[in-house]
Amino acid sequence: MVGYAAYADRFAGTLADVGSRTAYLRELGVGYLHLMPLLTPRPGENDGGYAVMDYRSVRPDLGTVDDLRALTTTLRGEGISLCLDLVLNHVAREHEWAVAARAGDRDKRAWFHVFDDRGMPDAYEASLPEVFPDFAPGNFTWDDELAGWVWTTFNDYQWDVNWANPAVLCAYADIILSLANLGVEVFRLDAIAFIWKRLGTACQNQPEVHDLTRVLRTVARIAAPAVLFKAEAIVGPADLPAYLGVGQHAGRVSDLAYHNGLMVQIWSMLASGDTRLAAHALQQLPQPPSTTAWTTYVRCHDDIGWAIADEDAHAVGIDPYAHRRFLSDWYSGAYPGSWARGLVFQQNEETGDRRISGTLASLAGLEAGDPDAAARILWAHAVILGFGGLPVIWMGDELGLLNDTGWADDPAHAADNRWVHRPTMPWGPASHDDVHGIRAGLRHLLEVRAGLPHLHAASPTEIWDPRDPGVLLVVRRHPRGPLLAASNATAQEAWVAADVLHWLGLHTDGLHDALTGAAPELHDGAVRLAPYGTAWLHDRSR
Repeated sequence: MVGYAAYADRFAGTLADVGSRTAYLRELGVGYLHLMPLLTPRPGENDGGYAVMDYRSVRPDLGTVDDLRALTTTLRGEGISLCLDLVLNHVAREHEWAVAARAGDRDKRAWFHVFDDRGMPDAYEASLPEVFPDFAPGNFTWDDELAGWVWTTFNDYQWDVNWANPAVLCAYADIILSLANLGVEVFRLDAIAFIWKRLGTACQNQPEVHDLTRVLRTVARIAAPAVLFKAEAIVGPADLPAYLGVGQHAGRVSDLAYHNGLMVQIWSMLASGDTRLAAHALQQLPQPPSTTAWTTYVRCHDDIGWAIADEDAHAVGIDPYAHRRFLSDWYSGAYPGSWARGLVFQQNEETGDRRISGTLASLAGLEAGDPDAAARILWAHAVILGFGGLPVIWMGDELGLLNDTGWADDPAHAADNRWVHRPTMPWGPASHDDVHGIRAGLRHLLEVRAGLPHLHAASPTEIWDPRDPGVLLVVRRHPRGPLLAASNATAQEAWVAADVLHWLGLHTDGLHDALTGAAPELHDGAVRLAPYGTAWLHDRSR
């Protein structure tokens, strides 16, 4: 399966318009469509739709609940599953639960974390990070109507719900089943890492998060067994496996989880031309349970945070702070010789962290006119397509869309430069142009992947130590034999060493590169890779 993610309005207009574009999606081979938040948000500023005011209605500009039902029916007829966001950590201040709490309903007040004075908030703040330090510092907001401090991890208008209250759990279970009855087949569990609070911690990745997910999944398996859960857990590498289930929860929590670490390492490899950090970091993650899979991606709607573990960097002789600083400098275009054209998002003066906004094409050098930009874009997609799991393409990346220069023209977006990488889909004649060969190249990758059983998500993935530091070696094990996905992260030619082929049993007359459709040319037993080239090598005779 291949996924595609987009804002409904920026992709097509209304939900009905999305339904009219299914032929485009099927031509790409899409079987999974993630439409960004489309449930009714609060008026005005709403964190890109993640401040939900009503889980049971649709944004009026996109359509109605009936339109949503019609869209899921159309998509299902084309073999496409619809994924929607379900925000678990918070609701908008204008949500009926919060309105009731502000009106004095004591039961609804208990659905939130509310404190009469700063005693407990200050105690929690001692260990809490800030998500948006620039425009939403702190984690608590005073509300006059509540006469209390309410927990607001993300923005002052997003109230964290209290998952220690069983009524909250029951309410969200009911919401899931209601949306499933409309035909929604996948739920992206937004901000799931934050839902359980514990004093003295960062209030992320607590064990109860996985207990609660398992309860929700059990309810869904009983009443709507086709439904899948996808964990939006943008967390450190050590915390990530738990969202697909470890120990007693193995295979019993989320079915899919974002492989944020792979995305970060793709950008790190492209900037540095070195795969050793990526190989080591990716080797630290265990295989996911066989009934689950990673969601792999190069770009998404969000900024890029440099989630590189200090211990991974130290293990390969890299200063982690200096490397994260280098990546921010490189992708903001501040580093000498950089081909990237990104924007700094949420600079934290205390920690030095700087996240990056920008489209794949602009970050890969297309906006700067770099001659290798298209090759980098295809290289990055080849990595996620060959890695395993469910790869998801961000809207417009198949066309090489650049940063939206008018991102700040809408007052609602002016303070949030993440809108720079959320351009509108150009459906005019320009959408049919493929000057740089990106769309054709991506379609070729997708078609080849569809015909290779080795790349099915059930096949285990191994990351091998690099022989050439510029080449990422990913091995997919399959009953028909192994497949080696070798990716050159540099602008110079590189080599797949002969010993790698020997160890895998691929140094045979049947050696075949699925991407070229021919046997690769060997030089002293090694396979040459072009600059930013990828080879998917297997024994065709097996």
